[in-house]
Amino acid sequence: MTKTTRSAFLALSVLFACSSAFAQEMQEPLRPQFHYTTKKGWINDPIGLVQYKGEYHIFNDHNVESTRFPGGRGNGEQSHWCHAISNDLIHWQHMPVALYPDKNGACWSGSGSVDWKNSTGFQTGEEPPLVIAYTSASRGFSQSLAYSNDRGRTWKKYEGNPVQKQIGPDDRDPLVFWHEPTKKWVIVLYVRRGEAQIFNSDDLKTWTPTSIAKLPGFHECPDMFELPVDGDEKNKKWVIYDAAFNHWIGSFDGKTFTPEAGPLRLEYGRSFYAAQSWDNVKGRRINIGWMRFSWNKFPKLPWSQQMSFPGELILKTTPKGIRMFRNPIKEIESIYGETITKENLTVTPGENPLKDITGDLFDIEMEVSLLKAKRFQLKLNDIAIATYLRSKIYSIDSSMSQDLVNGKIKLRILVDRMSTELFVNDGAIVMSNYFMPEKRGKGLELIAEGGDIMVHSLRVTKLESAWTR
Repeated sequence: MTKTTRSAFLALSVLFACSSAFAQEMQEPLRPQFHYTTKKGWINDPIGLVQYKGEYHIFNDHNVESTRFPGGRGNGEQSHWCHAISNDLIHWQHMPVALYPDKNGACWSGSGSVDWKNSTGFQTGEEPPLVIAYTSASRGFSQSLAYSNDRGRTWKKYEGNPVQKQIGPDDRDPLVFWHEPTKKWVIVLYVRRGEAQIFNSDDLKTWTPTSIAKLPGFHECPDMFELPVDGDEKNKKWVIYDAAFNHWIGSFDGKTFTPEAGPLRLEYGRSFYAAQSWDNVKGRRINIGWMRFSWNKFPKLPWSQQMSFPGELILKTTPKGIRMFRNPIKEIESIYGETITKENLTVTPGENPLKDITGDLFDIEMEVSLLKAKRFQLKLNDIAIATYLRSKIYSIDSSMSQDLVNGKIKLRILVDRMSTELFVNDGAIVMSNYFMPEKRGKGLELIAEGGDIMVHSLRVTKLESAWTR
């Protein structure tokens, strides 16, 4: 073995040992295995989402000292930005903390983008700068910038911060994106309940107000983008949504958003909040939300809170008008394990065609007709993760009216140890929830009550850990 070969072998050995140690570290009993979490501390809002050269960046409001929410402005000194990078939105590499509190206050939520034209003047090398805008929270709110010239490995705050001083009692969570038709930066800022103020800028350093979008009930963490309707690139609409995923569909000319439909709901679970979407992903709009839960109900672990599984957003024409749909991204197939499929299966009361399937990581798809049954349930370890009854769908502790389509209902359920995400009728509605896995080992049950059900198609795929694969 040559000296060069020996050095390479030793380097690979160290890398393998570190990777193995990290994978083992991410295996606490309740830690999600294909949803993003940080190694330790508290995280909430996903922020600064930007894609550059095939790398997806995610940041989060982060308490580095504790698994507790940092609290309001008085305890905001613990609000940092943690950071991770992925090539596929499934496997994540944790990076050093990107932003720390400073004289302007704690670092609250914001957004990211690529400054292709170096309009900010931040570029120092051959790479265009990645830029993030965020809220500086002290006794009041102001808006600040930070940037990276090394593809997001290190971040530097703009020395002229804050770039926007406080204009109202609650202005925060700046969304920034480049609007190509007008050759301007657009900033969308939450200012008060029911209002988002829109600004234009040439360099992100000076903001000029252009309009106020009055959206009844709108509350914090704005996201805004354009999507084709039914995949038609010649027919596009703009979407804006808030932290609760209430959304409006309309038009935008670079200065003013004009709503045409809304507020609309898509998410009906109890655990989805403050979603944001990745900037600079051509041909797809992918978002991710904070799956929040009360940590008091769970054992104390070194980490707290998780992100939702990334979902792709599309607009489709429905009998009720244009609506937004959300479904898991196709990259989930990279962690597929064993798959069990069944077709045209009649299930009678007392039968369980899934009795031999156990585990706690699943991607389940099914299309079912009730026939003469009053309802059917899908259970995992005695917990009802999906129930359909009299035009209503239930999941854990949430519910929503949902009619059959041609006498059938389509369900897709992601299960990750103590969380479920239920997608109904191709993503027309979603329910994201937590449960306490008190029982283990009983496995899956498909239950018909009051009569037979017809399972037109069923696919149960076991998933592998994204931390170890």
